[in-house]
Amino acid sequence: MEIKNQQGVQRLAKATVYSFKGLKSAIVNETSFRQEILLCLILLPGAFWLGRTVEQRALLVLSCFLILIVELLNSAIETIVDRIGVEKNPLSGRAKDMGSAAVLLSLVAAGFVWVLIGWQRWTS
Repeated sequence: MEIKNQQGVQRLAKATVYSFKGLKSAIVNETSFRQEILLCLILLPGAFWLGRTVEQRALLVLSCFLILIVELLNSAIETIVDRIGVEKNPLSGRAKDMGSAAVLLSLVAAGFVWVLIGWQRWTS
């Protein structure tokens, strides 16, 4: 995974390959990520129907991507913590709980965006 000494297009190409490896790893190994991808695949077409303006559509789409981004970061934290050791440790538990809380907040934020924009569509 050495890309420090590379520059320009070569560095970008390597970084892109590593990014896709990370996405593949999350899809293969993380049930939550697969469930959230399914949720987003269901919601994304609705974003273009529900949102009336470009801004609303962007908020709806970006709220879905936010969930996936936070889940990837949470999975990375969990993987690092598990690599360090599987024995019970309050700090490890705290790190995992905080990552989980971040996912929860991203889901709540996305739900909030969808409800507000849906409310506006149906009441105006």
